Amino acid sequence: MAKHLLLSLLLLLAPYLMQAQDDLLDLAEALDSTEAGYVSGTFKATRLVNGHSVETNGDQELLFLISHRFGTLNSGAYNLFGLDQATIRLALEYGLTDRLTLGLGRSSLEKTYDGFAKYRILRQLQGAMPVTVTGFSSLAIKTLEQQLPERPTAFSSRLTYTHQLLIARKFTERLSLQLSPTWVHRNMVATRQDENEVYALGLGGRYKLTKRTSFNAEYYYLLPGETADQYRNALAMGFDIETGGHVFQLIFTNAQGMVEKLFIPQTQGAWEEGDVYFGFNISRVFSLKKEGDW
Repeated sequence: MAKHLLLSLLLLLAPYLMQAQDDLLDLAEALDSTEAGYVSGTFKATRLVNGHSVETNGDQELLFLISHRFGTLNSGAYNLFGLDQATIRLALEYGLTDRLTLGLGRSSLEKTYDGFAKYRILRQLQGAMPVTVTGFSSLAIKTLEQQLPERPTAFSSRLTYTHQLLIARKFTERLSLQLSPTWVHRNMVATRQDENEVYALGLGGRYKLTKRTSFNAEYYYLLPGETADQYRNALAMGFDIETGGHVFQLIFTNAQGMVEKLFIPQTQGAWEEGDVYFGFNISRVFSLKKEGDW
């Protein structure tokens, strides 16, 4: 537990630690005030599909995110092909700076609370830095009541940590790709065969269709192990639709969960069997800057 808390703390302290980096980062900071040469809009939203993108909130911007997943399409007409069933996550994300974002959320699935920090370490710069790199660290807590109350579970056993390095490049105005090496640690697992440490590699991208719409796809490959043998890789596809201050994301995925703890090591759905969840993300950004701060 201590090493994961330390990693989370290091991510929170990253803005200060990065001041001691090499000349390339110093150059980037010097250009930051003019935005000269920087590549913007790698993705439309802070989520690629299920997982996070490299994007962070702007300085003093508050994002309200509603994520919704219906039941599986193969649940039949009686359940209106999944529309009678639903899970939901509500979240608030705040940009302490235009590089550092903190967020809190609550999912109905397993009654999970989660908190995270994202820090944009590097930003794609024409002729100098080929990619944008963002560090992500989260803590999730399962609060679902125990099936055996006479055998209480310690609080620490309910915790799951996720650490990611999000690496993305905007190749053209239409095409952006992202690589997401991922480490998930679960303090307690169901059986002795389950793995406390789960490693995965996320791959995803966005292709812009029109000025306000894009097609997005995302795949998390579980590295070989017991978890990979028992569960499936999460595959999600969807469309981003920008409407003023909102970004509306329509999603099809074999993962019911909407936080890393759930959709990376616990996906059970099979696309070929129709275990596909339709859902959406909708986000609204509010600027909390005072007029004199502009």
